[in-house]
Amino acid sequence: MSLAALIRAGVGLAPRARSDAATTTADAGRASAAHIAFHQVGRHYPGAAGPVRALQEVSFEVRRGEVFGIIGRSGAGKSTLLRTVNALERPDAGTVKVNGVDVGSLDEDGLVALRRRVGMIFQHFNLLSAKTVRDNVGLPLRVAGVPPQRVRERVDALLALVGLADKADVYPAKLSGGQKQRVGIARALVHAPEILLCDEATSALDPETTQSILALLREVSASMGLTVVLITHDMAVIREICDRVLVLDQGRAVELGEVWRVFGSPQAEATRALLRPLQHGVPPDLAQQLVEDLHGAPGHAVLSLRFTGAEGPQGVSLQALAALGPQATLLHGGLDRIRGHAQGELLVALPAHDVARVRGLFKDELTKVIGYVPARA
Repeated sequence: MSLAALIRAGVGLAPRARSDAATTTADAGRASAAHIAFHQVGRHYPGAAGPVRALQEVSFEVRRGEVFGIIGRSGAGKSTLLRTVNALERPDAGTVKVNGVDVGSLDEDGLVALRRRVGMIFQHFNLLSAKTVRDNVGLPLRVAGVPPQRVRERVDALLALVGLADKADVYPAKLSGGQKQRVGIARALVHAPEILLCDEATSALDPETTQSILALLREVSASMGLTVVLITHDMAVIREICDRVLVLDQGRAVELGEVWRVFGSPQAEATRALLRPLQHGVPPDLAQQLVEDLHGAPGHAVLSLRFTGAEGPQGVSLQALAALGPQATLLHGGLDRIRGHAQGELLVALPAHDVARVRGLFKDELTKVIGYVPARA
């Protein structure tokens, strides 16, 4: 049996009693396509100037086995929404269902069973400094009364999975930030959960370490069949790992869709604002040369060509680009490939009189004249 199969099977775990609510949850899950369902979820807090509405009428579903991202600016309600899944936050309105069962209807035993099936990774690791890596990972099992030998087997398997087999007896102070987060991932998997919640799990890490943690999460999700829900303020994280994304703005869901669609054709202003840091834009040296109108004088138009990914899985045709003509010049831009769809933006310069012809070659809503560059004398 492979290591991932051992982890899925919960090797080393004593059989745990299931409450009636937990059994009902599992039975309902087999009949439900949605693993997690939010319906008209609302949450508010008291404030000096009146209630602060953290969430307002949020409705969507997370499919079983997908990596689902929730993004928004600070204060958008991301953490509040995530914590309703395991009842760390209680909605004031609406329902959150896991495997078809309303989380708000669970009694204390039902909540304990739910939280063992929902692992959680935090931004700041939350490791006990006086405990070794092995002890930090195994703590939830010891609290649950699992025999020491079985705890050790389980923890050793998890540390191997996250690449920390040689750090079992090391204390957190001797670990890098990425290693600490790997300990956090191992701890979140210790009860063999079916759902993994990630609360800004990479925001305290440098870019290289972030990539390694995201790669690990992808591997864990694929090998264990986990449903992963992560929140972040970084669209690059969403692009790297998620299948679908929900955009929150001031507590409301303003956009939902497959990642490549949302990146290629954002509909909400909040989404466009979050995407701007990833877009190429107009280089400053080029922007300084642009004028709004040539007023009949000779010159070149600078045209933006956007590719949303809807053109097809084959990418952007070089034949289409060749149709721009021999006098066209590629100035700036680039293409990304997201979930099999090539998308991005190219800035091209071409004779101003040729703009109408070129715009006819591409979808009109995906072409835009950025400005003009007068011909040099």
